[in-house]
Amino acid sequence: MWETSARLLRLLSLLQTRREWSGAELADKLDVTSRTVRRDVDRLRDLGYPVNASVGVGGGYQLGAGAEMPPLLLDDEEAVAVAFGLQSGATGPIVGIGEPSLRALTKLRQVMPSRLRHRLDALQVDVVARPQAKSAVEASVLATIASVCHNRERLRFDYRTHDGTESRREIEPYRLVRAGLRWYLVGWDLSRSDWRSFRVDRMTPKIPTGPRFTARALPAGGAAEFVARGINRAFQQTQARILLHAPIEQIAPMVHSDWGTVEAGDDDTCVIVLVSDSQTSLARWLAEFDVDFTVLDPPELRAECQAIAQRHARLSARYAKA
Repeated sequence: MWETSARLLRLLSLLQTRREWSGAELADKLDVTSRTVRRDVDRLRDLGYPVNASVGVGGGYQLGAGAEMPPLLLDDEEAVAVAFGLQSGATGPIVGIGEPSLRALTKLRQVMPSRLRHRLDALQVDVVARPQAKSAVEASVLATIASVCHNRERLRFDYRTHDGTESRREIEPYRLVRAGLRWYLVGWDLSRSDWRSFRVDRMTPKIPTGPRFTARALPAGGAAEFVARGINRAFQQTQARILLHAPIEQIAPMVHSDWGTVEAGDDDTCVIVLVSDSQTSLARWLAEFDVDFTVLDPPELRAECQAIAQRHARLSARYAKA
């Protein structure tokens, strides 16, 4: 009886991990015959679990949805992962999700066996109270956007750009994308007839939402790659060529391919091509190489370097007087 009960729990766990299993796959995973799998499926149905079955080529077993379905079954590693995720979410960049995360974590902990509670307790950390990040978003806003993406409904919202300009936008929303601590919405901008990505923390959605729309094919690479390309463009608004008075073997390991390339010069020099969001950033980066350099292009970078040199000269004089 104990062996049968353990096998039923294992079968239920497998059915929850994938949309559909063939009888042969389940038999192989459980190390039993296909006939035993059929009997175990019948036992699960008797216990109230709605297990659907389809016959023929491509057929198999699928765990259906049901109002009286018993609680979700998690193995040890899954339970700890969910608990840790809830604990992290309580202090994450989403406003309004902290308290619900802690409530859910408390409920989960109450039903955990003692061995897992001990592991969860070991994951407790103290969090330094800090002002909420400017990129933080409301949980209700994320939920609203996720809903219209799922339902394929047009979304109207007020949008504030990085320079403070405000506008009313209407789009066909497709995907939410998270990049670091920021959330982005990828959608088809109806007024511009093109794909756009919007930072969610700069959006104020308008309710009610618009009519439903027919889905378009996402940009090449999908929503995440589309957002990544947009972020890269934002950080590659300017470019410069600089002669560094150091061999390429010394400089090349310091240059990431996302923001620069290195060309060999003579034995004691190399040329670096850098991209950034501003000439000021480029000028500051040059100090990190800790070698002499000559700005080849553009002239604006030379002016920025001169300004930094003058500022450091003033600082040097103040420190010398101290």
